Amino acid sequence: MVLYFLITCFSFILFIKSLPLKPLPPWANEMRLLSLWFWKDLPSSFPISQLINNSLSSFYLSLIPPYKMSLIKKSLSSKVENVEEETAEMSVLDLPELALERILEMLPPASLCTMAGVCTSLRERCKSDHLWEKHMKQKWGRVVGAAAYRNWQWHISSKTDSNNLKQGKQKGLIRLLSLSWPVSWFRSKVNDCSKQRSSLPVDSIMSWYLALETGKFWFPAQVYNRENGHVGFMLSCYDAELSYDPRTDTFQARYPPHGRRAIAIENAVPWERLRAPPVETTPHDLHSSDCLNELCPGDHIEIQWRRNKEFPYGWWYGIVGHLESCDGNELYCRCHNSDTVVLEFNQYTPGSRWRHTAINRKDHREEGNEADGFYGGIRKLKNKDEISTWKQLWPKETLE
Repeated sequence: MVLYFLITCFSFILFIKSLPLKPLPPWANEMRLLSLWFWKDLPSSFPISQLINNSLSSFYLSLIPPYKMSLIKKSLSSKVENVEEETAEMSVLDLPELALERILEMLPPASLCTMAGVCTSLRERCKSDHLWEKHMKQKWGRVVGAAAYRNWQWHISSKTDSNNLKQGKQKGLIRLLSLSWPVSWFRSKVNDCSKQRSSLPVDSIMSWYLALETGKFWFPAQVYNRENGHVGFMLSCYDAELSYDPRTDTFQARYPPHGRRAIAIENAVPWERLRAPPVETTPHDLHSSDCLNELCPGDHIEIQWRRNKEFPYGWWYGIVGHLESCDGNELYCRCHNSDTVVLEFNQYTPGSRWRHTAINRKDHREEGNEADGFYGGIRKLKNKDEISTWKQLWPKETLE
């Protein structure tokens, strides 16, 4: 059957070529192509289909005049080029506004910086403050407070003043050199420099985030158990200047000098030992206590303490205890009515001179002496997270 079909097909082809054919109407060419696609779609599972496809393809292509073949190739190539051009013209900026905004909101800081380098439009979007506020709060919100923000404002203000001074000097130099060189050349150089400086506003949240992330900006914060948990600073929190190290994901702490002691530096401080200052009081000022009248036994507190008048204050963790005359029974306790408030520091052994102290509820000021140190202001801890942090830092052994 197959052999008969082949013989018939090729005989018919030879017969057609021997006849003096007239030019066919336009629809005939379409029918030729239709028959070609019919054989082309024949399932490849039949062995004869491949042979027929190859034979018919060569035959029909030979019937197409050369000039028409060139036109067909040009039309096909132009269609491919148009498709490529349309695809190349598509970009992320063609997305709807809400979709693009949502994508940018989901990007991490590193990806936002990469996107900002693509084009001017994306640069303006990627450095928007509302995108960086979330990243700033997530990573730096727990350790960066109002004091750090004020220092940042002073930093960018001084930087702006220095840039203005440099620009003034450049303008004076231009006036001097413009006598012998074209003014347009100097103006182009100044414009290039100003464009480079204005690419990222110094007062943007993105700029502040990158300054913190790269460790270029030292900011004020407080460190728990300073100097690698030295026994003399257990369950305390001291002010320091901090710089982030992105390679180790830790901080370098720089403690201010006091007395004859020079600046103390501590490396590799982890995130867990840092916090933003909870109050605006500076390390050398007495905190104004506004919680004295509400202190009751069992309350968690922090109290300022310093070794002598030359030392800065540190915040120390303690608990409000009972008076000696009280047995601790809640039904009969009247300690909250007394003017005397007992503060206990249970990290020290019983009998230690650091174990407890007493303050006056109505007239509390700095109290103490050179031997036992000086106790300052008090703040009551109402936040469970603060109390939990102190408990996690509790020493493994009782201090003497």
